[in-house]
Amino acid sequence: MATNKHAQIRYIALDKCFSNFGRKFYIEDLIIACNEAIYDFTGKHEGVKKRQIYEDIKYMESAQGWHIELERPKDGRKTYHCYADKSYSINKSPLSTIEVNQINEVLLTLSRFKGMPQFEWIDDIASRLESISKIDENKIIDFEQNQFLKGLEFITPLFNAIYYKRVLRVQYQSFKDEKIVAHIIHPYYLKQYNLRWFLFGLNSVSKYVNNLALDRIVNLTEIPEIFEQNKTIDFNEYFDDVIGVTIPTDKTIETIQILVLHNLWPYIKTKPIHGSQKKVGENDQGVCIELQVIPNYELIASLLAYGENIIIISPESFRLNFLEKIRAMEKNYG
Repeated sequence: MATNKHAQIRYIALDKCFSNFGRKFYIEDLIIACNEAIYDFTGKHEGVKKRQIYEDIKYMESAQGWHIELERPKDGRKTYHCYADKSYSINKSPLSTIEVNQINEVLLTLSRFKGMPQFEWIDDIASRLESISKIDENKIIDFEQNQFLKGLEFITPLFNAIYYKRVLRVQYQSFKDEKIVAHIIHPYYLKQYNLRWFLFGLNSVSKYVNNLALDRIVNLTEIPEIFEQNKTIDFNEYFDDVIGVTIPTDKTIETIQILVLHNLWPYIKTKPIHGSQKKVGENDQGVCIELQVIPNYELIASLLAYGENIIIISPESFRLNFLEKIRAMEKNYG
């Protein structure tokens, strides 16, 4: 089965040759036609070989391809190729198995963006592709997505502001404050975590990079100020040392030791708490692991989710902080 580079271009070129009954196409002619088609499309001389053309024909004749019916009439000692049916073309035939699979893969990718405001066109495109590919109505895969999250309507203007380097006045209301506060932000980066979206940008007043949750933004407008370029943060590495999106400015990386009880260890082993996780010991209770992270709210929240199946060993300051959270929760049920 030929699925290599420029295969689709060659199939279309061969289809034109096979359906052209005005001339005879010998193998040499098919090679020339495919090379010319690739050059017209890419501007490069590909140099397709005879063996590749035979492989392409074999694929087109197969059930995985289009199941074409070719005739190979003799012309002296040479053989040329043409369709058995003069009205046939792969453009008129049903989609091949590979094409259906490719469309379904595209549909799976597009499904991740459904509901997001800058991708409203996806619903229409997806429904058309589904009808073309005759995809089974029963879904076999799904991606977690919160289509009803407040603030999704700001993704498009924020994306454009980042791309075109526009300064924004952001009306923002935090969870802890009933008052709406205006921030002048030079937007740099959008990140999703735990089904919520966050904007990272330089605050004109504090000169710190702020983290603003999109679901807490009330309004935003562009303002005519000079955009300050991001010269300090590499967002490809910015979140490497934390869980989530909160990066405390007053804390550094710490070595946190955690005892994971045996019944939870298979889960933690296959789904590490953090990329730095490593096993450093084991006893009758469970497995001891180490994390190299900056402690933040998201770290504590994620560890609390494991309940009684983990024990914080060190450092003492983090262990006590974690214990305070547990005792505060206990009071709610006291």
